[in-house]
Amino acid sequence: MFLLAIVVLTSQSSLQAEDKPADKTDSKSKQKPDSKDNQDEKNPKAGPANPFPNRPKAPSLDGGETWLNTSGEITLKDLRGKIVLMDFWTYCCINCIHVLPDLKYLEKKFPNELVVIGVHSAKFDTEKGTENIRRAIQRYEIEHPVINDANMIVWRKFNVRSWPTMVLLDPEGNYLGHLSGEGNREILEQVIKKLIDYHDFKGTLDRTPIQFDLETDKLKNTPLKFPGKILADEKNNRLFISDSNHNRIVISTLGGKLIDIIGAGTIGAKDGSYAEATFDHPQGMEVVGDTLYVADTENHLLRTVNLKTKTVSTLAGTGLQDRRRTPGGPLLKTALNSPWALSHVDGILYIAMAGPHQMWKHKLGSGTVETYAGSGREDIINGPLASAALAQPSGIATDGKTLYICDSEGSSIRRINIAKGEVTTVVGTSELPNGRCLFEFGDVDGIGADVRLQHPLGVVHHDGFLYVADTYNHKIKKIDLKKKKSTTWLGTGKVGTNFKPAQFSEPAGLTLAAGKLFIADTNNHRIVTADLKTGQVADFVVQGLKPPKPQKTKASIRDPKAKVTAIKPQTVIAGKSLNFEIDLKLPESYKLNKLAPVVYKLVAQGEQKLIAAGELNARKRAKISQPESKSLSVSVPLSASSGTGTYELSVSFGYCREGTGGLCKLKTAYWKIPVTVSADGKQTVIKLEATAK
Repeated sequence: MFLLAIVVLTSQSSLQAEDKPADKTDSKSKQKPDSKDNQDEKNPKAGPANPFPNRPKAPSLDGGETWLNTSGEITLKDLRGKIVLMDFWTYCCINCIHVLPDLKYLEKKFPNELVVIGVHSAKFDTEKGTENIRRAIQRYEIEHPVINDANMIVWRKFNVRSWPTMVLLDPEGNYLGHLSGEGNREILEQVIKKLIDYHDFKGTLDRTPIQFDLETDKLKNTPLKFPGKILADEKNNRLFISDSNHNRIVISTLGGKLIDIIGAGTIGAKDGSYAEATFDHPQGMEVVGDTLYVADTENHLLRTVNLKTKTVSTLAGTGLQDRRRTPGGPLLKTALNSPWALSHVDGILYIAMAGPHQMWKHKLGSGTVETYAGSGREDIINGPLASAALAQPSGIATDGKTLYICDSEGSSIRRINIAKGEVTTVVGTSELPNGRCLFEFGDVDGIGADVRLQHPLGVVHHDGFLYVADTYNHKIKKIDLKKKKSTTWLGTGKVGTNFKPAQFSEPAGLTLAAGKLFIADTNNHRIVTADLKTGQVADFVVQGLKPPKPQKTKASIRDPKAKVTAIKPQTVIAGKSLNFEIDLKLPESYKLNKLAPVVYKLVAQGEQKLIAAGELNARKRAKISQPESKSLSVSVPLSASSGTGTYELSVSFGYCREGTGGLCKLKTAYWKIPVTVSADGKQTVIKLEATAK
C-alpha cells in the first residue's frame, strides 16, 4: 500500500542521504571506532566484521500519544543490547496486515535477540484513537509494543514515506536503514543473523528474555470474538457467522438457536469434519445449494463446506500468498491473496481479493480461478474491467445483474455491470490524479461524488437501496441507487453499545432476512439486528454458543544451558512447610513487575518422602513478600515431619525499569538444594539469592 520507495538492507551497505534519520537526538553519536568494528571476516581470530559500520545514532522513540501492549513507555536505553525492528503501519492497510506473519516469524526465530516495536501512524482519522488501535492490536493478535504515533512525529523523525515500512536498529542504538513494502522476511532474517554474530562476538548483545503486558490478555472470553462477515439463508432459516478470531463458522437459526459450529477453533488449514477442520481468520461466505463457500482470508484459500456431510474441503489456493498478481490458473495450483468477500451470480462465484486490489471469479464446477476486474493498481478509476482500478475491495452485494463493492481504502462504493463489463462509482470520489482518492474520506451524507465514507467493509442490496457498513464511522449508511444519495441510517458516529440511539464499533458485515438487517458489530464482539421499517436495534444472541476451549500449552522445558547454583546442604526445623526466601538482586533503577506472576517449580532429584507428589513438577505462584526490598517467598507443604531430599527449585520473575518503564525483562533462577528436615534443625527458612542483569 502506497509504496513510494524501497531501500534494501544488505551487509556492508551504506544508505543514501535521504535514508538517514532526520533527527540525531544523541549529541554523542560520533564515537571512537571500536577495535572490533571493522574486523576482517577472513581472519577467524578477529571475528566477524560489522555488517553496518559507521551508522548514525537513531532518533528517540518519544513523540507518540501512548504506548500499547506494554505497561509504559520504552526508550532506546531500555532496548540497548537488542536488535530492534520498527514496523510503521496503519491498521486499515492490507499490506501492513500481510507483514504481521513475517514479524511473528522473526519474533519466534529470535525471541531473545530481537524486539519488534510497532509504530502506528494512522491514515484514517478513526485510526488515530488509542482505543481503536487497541482493538486492532487485539484483532490482529499482535504481541509486541505499539506506539500510537497519531501526529506522525516518530514517522517524520525516521523519514518514513509509505506503509508499511520497517526500520532496523542495532544493539547499540544505531540506525541501519529501512525497507518498504511486504515480502521482506528472508532478507531481514539474513541481516538479523549477521547482526547477532557480530554483536555476540563484540559483547554488545543482550539475550535476557523480555516480557510485555499484552492487550489480548485484557479481552473477555466472549462467545463471539471479532465476528467479521455474516450471511443469511432465509429459505432454509439459517444464519452463518464468521467468528473470525475464533477461527470458525457458527450456524444458527434466524431466531438464534445454535445449529452447528464449523471448525475446531484453532488456526490451521486442515480439511475434514466440522470438529477437525481449521481456518485462519475466515471472512466472507456464500451459500449455493448445500455448499457453503468460505473466504479463508489469512490462509489465502477458498474453502467449501458440504452442509449435508458436514465436511470441509479446500477449493482454491496453495496456502501461500500471491504477491505477483497472477492472472489465475488451476484451482489448487494458483496462489491467492487475502480473499475477503464472496458473492454468487448465475453460476459464477465472485471474490473480493483485497490483497491485489482486484475482483476474481470462479465458474462453479470448473477447475480454474481467475482475475475478473481491476488492473492491480490501488486507486479509484472507472472503466472497462481490465483497466479499472480498485482499492482493497472488502465487501460485495448483488441484485443479480450488478455487483456492488466496498472499496475500503478508497472509501467508495463501486458498481460493476456484469453484462457490460464496466466499473463505475456509486458514491465517493473517483478519477482524482496521483492516487488522491485514497485520501478522500470522512462522514458526509449527500449525492454521488460529494459523499464521504470512511473505510466501509460491508454492503447488502435490498429493493433498490444499499445498506453499507461505514466501518470507521461506526455507522450504517443507506444509499438510494437511483438518486445515488447516501444518508446515515443508524449510528451516532461514536463507539458504543447503546440501542437508543444505536451505537456500534467498527461494524464489518451485513446481511438481510425476514425484514431485518443483521449486523456484525465486530469490535463489540456481537451480532445485532435492525428492523428495516422502524430501525429498531436489538441484540442477536446465539443460544448456547460458547467460546472454543482454550488450547493446551506444552509444559515449559528448562534450557539445558541454564546455570544451576548448587547450595550446600540445608537442615531445617520440622514444621508444616518447607520455606524459601529469595533476595532479588536487580539492576539499578529496576523493580519487580507487579503485573507479571512470580512462579516457581520444585523438582525432586531422586527418591524423597518429604513432599507430596502433587506439590512437585508443577508451576505455581510465589508470594512477593516485600516488594520494596525486592524479595519473594516460596512455601511448599511438607508431607513428613522428618527426612531428606534433594530438590531443584526454579523461580521465574519479571522486572521493569522504575517509573514508567514498559520493557520488562524475565529471569529464571535455578538452585540445587539438599534438604534435611528434623526436630533439631537450626533454621526455618532457606535463604537464596537471584541476580538479574
